[in-house]
Amino acid sequence: MKHDLTRLIEPLTIAAQDAGEAILQVVARGFEVETKRDASPVTEADRAAEAIILKALSVAAPDIPIIAEEEVAAGRIPAHGSDYFLVDPLDGTREFAHGGDDYTVNIGLILGGVPVLGVVYAPATRRLHRGVVGEGAELFEADRWSEIRVRDRANEVVAVASKSHLNQATVDYLADAVGECEHVSVGSSLKFCIVAEGTADIYPRLSPTSEWDTAAGHAVLVAAGGRVDGPDGTPLRYGKTAFLNRGFVATGGWQAPRIAPFLEPFAGGGDLPQGV
Repeated sequence: MKHDLTRLIEPLTIAAQDAGEAILQVVARGFEVETKRDASPVTEADRAAEAIILKALSVAAPDIPIIAEEEVAAGRIPAHGSDYFLVDPLDGTREFAHGGDDYTVNIGLILGGVPVLGVVYAPATRRLHRGVVGEGAELFEADRWSEIRVRDRANEVVAVASKSHLNQATVDYLADAVGECEHVSVGSSLKFCIVAEGTADIYPRLSPTSEWDTAAGHAVLVAAGGRVDGPDGTPLRYGKTAFLNRGFVATGGWQAPRIAPFLEPFAGGGDLPQGV
C-alpha cells in the first residue's frame, strides 16, 4: 500500500494542534484524574484530544487503521496489518496532572513495521516537531518553521531521560556503557525531539513503553538524521506483542552500546517478541 506522506503531514499537523487546543480548554476549566485498569492516569483531556484526532485521521487517510491509546484501553483495536497510525493523545499525563508543561500530542504513521512520519505537539508551549523519514524534520515555534537536524556526537555527551521513569538500569547504562555525561530530565516524547534538534546526544529508555508513546518522536528523530535501536542493537520495529517496547536507545545517528545487558527480565520471563 502506497501513501503520499507529504500530503498527510499537513492534516496530521492540524489534527495535533486542534487536539492541543482541546487539552488547553480542559486545563482552563479544571479536570479530575482517573486511573485506568493498568494503573496509569487518564483525564477528560486525553479523551477529548483522541476524539479529535480519530475524526481527522479517518478523513485524511480512511484506508489506514488507527491504533489509539484510549481506544485500546477500551478494548477497541481495529483489524490491521503492518501499516497503521499510532496515536497518543496526551503523552506525559503524569506531568500534565501535576501542572507541568512538557506533555505532548503524538501522531505517528507506521508502514511495514517502521515509523515513517511523526507529529509531536506541545500544547502548553505551542511548539510542534514533525518529520517525514527521507524528507527531513522541522520545528514550528514563534510563528515560523525551521529545519532541525541532529548534531555530531559531542565530546561531552548530553543524555536526556524520563522525569517519571528514570530507573537504576538507565543510570547504570549511562555510567558503564556511555561514560560521564550531562543529564537532562524531560517528560513525554519531547526527549526524542531534543535529540532531533541537536540539543542532546542520547536518550536511553530501559523500561517498557507502549508503541504509541514512541512512534511519532521516533519518526521525527529519524527524519532529522537520528536512530532508535531496540535492546539487541538493531532498529526498533513496531507491531510487537501488546504494542509494547521493552526498551530502546535513541541517538543523533551514532551506534550506541546495546541496552540488553542492562535490562531486567521482562515480566513473565524473556524478551518481548520483536517484529510484526
